[in-house]
Amino acid sequence: MESNQSNLKSIYFVGICGTGMASLAVLLKLRGHIVSGSDENIYPPMSDFLAENNVVVHKGFSPANLDSQPELVVIGNSLSRGNSEVEAILDLKIPYISMAELLKEHFIRGKTSLVVTGTHGKTTVTSMLAWIFETAGKYPGFMIGGIAENFGTSCCEGKGDFFITEGDEYDTAFFDKRSKFFHYLPEQLILNNLEFDHADIFNSLDEIKKSFQLMLRLIPKRGLIAANADDPNVQTVIHSVNSPVVSFGLEEQCDVRALNIKTSASGTKFEVIDKRLGEFSKEYEFELNLAGKYNVLNALGVITLARYNGISDINIQEAFDSFKSVRRRQELLGEVNGIAVYDDFAHHPTAVRETIRAIRQKHLDRRIIAVFEPRSNTSVRRVNQDALIDSLLNADEVILANPYRSEHIPSDERLDVDKVINSLSKKNVKANYFPDVTRIVEHLKNDCRFGDIVLIMSNGKFGNIHQQLLDAL
Repeated sequence: MESNQSNLKSIYFVGICGTGMASLAVLLKLRGHIVSGSDENIYPPMSDFLAENNVVVHKGFSPANLDSQPELVVIGNSLSRGNSEVEAILDLKIPYISMAELLKEHFIRGKTSLVVTGTHGKTTVTSMLAWIFETAGKYPGFMIGGIAENFGTSCCEGKGDFFITEGDEYDTAFFDKRSKFFHYLPEQLILNNLEFDHADIFNSLDEIKKSFQLMLRLIPKRGLIAANADDPNVQTVIHSVNSPVVSFGLEEQCDVRALNIKTSASGTKFEVIDKRLGEFSKEYEFELNLAGKYNVLNALGVITLARYNGISDINIQEAFDSFKSVRRRQELLGEVNGIAVYDDFAHHPTAVRETIRAIRQKHLDRRIIAVFEPRSNTSVRRVNQDALIDSLLNADEVILANPYRSEHIPSDERLDVDKVINSLSKKNVKANYFPDVTRIVEHLKNDCRFGDIVLIMSNGKFGNIHQQLLDAL
């Protein structure tokens, strides 16, 4: 699928508004292919990204969308048998492929593949790594699960020798149940953390560990695994790998260690020491314009791979100085009448906890109102309910929205909203549940006062609550 005129194709994406799908669609459009697609859930930032690149998107699924007879169809992993377009594709015998397989064969193969994995922080780490390589003049290609503000895009073909990919453990497609990261030909890898997630496709943490262990077998002996030594689950899966491992973290046993961490409203300073250098090791102080311990760990993984590829600490710091993070990651959307509204993609209890802590670091003396929509296939279930309660204790007030499509989950497995609210209230955290966005906005309009922080967390569009709130304040 090269960009010369004779090889141009008509390519159609089913489920085009997923972050990876939209990114790949734009990459192919930039190569000159005729690209279009469809989706039921069309909302920013990916809908805006597709529109900016003039990719036609049909709202809803219908066999009529395929009347133009595309030469190739890319089927997203959210689609399954029974979907009207999937059934039409099979009936019409239109060639189809998964997003991950197409990315591998037409963008990654032939380049040095760097893959970022783990339960949390993948999008931020991938964006940070790509920006460091770009700043250092290596001009990487990349695929990121969100809009990287430094690039204004989630994807780039890149003219350099590296391709950097966010490696998701979610499954590939209805016809390929392997985790997507198996397809990315990983040579160098960051593994930052590992917890139970994706309860709709994994039954246990052990199943997730098994997927990671199998993926790690793909790293060549000339490659590198940068692994978080502070995370016991990460240590379990790298125990018997056949590739070089450099450990990073905050504890004494780490090869690359952060110490003397200093936080402020403007960000985080920390020193890094590399134990592998022995008596020749010297501490180098880095500074991030990001808050939170998790971002220090994110930076350590990135520093490890950047150094391995010959990028100097000075170049790394230059990239940190200008790093703008990712949309929907602790993103300040606006401030009205002294009330700031933040948006974050957090949906796992650990991410919720660390996001609240990071916002607290930035705004030590301000009241934080955490508005959480249980939306992911894990957060709408009871499996992490106690951890969710604990994660929300760091807020001054909590508002819980209606769990998304929870009616499809057996009642005994469903998140118990009343228990979450009552547990928080017993621990002196003001907590409320509202069944719809209108009621939440009305409550916040009446409840918020000058100086408050409203932190909205959801991995979906959440009824455009952010703009509704800013308009109401």
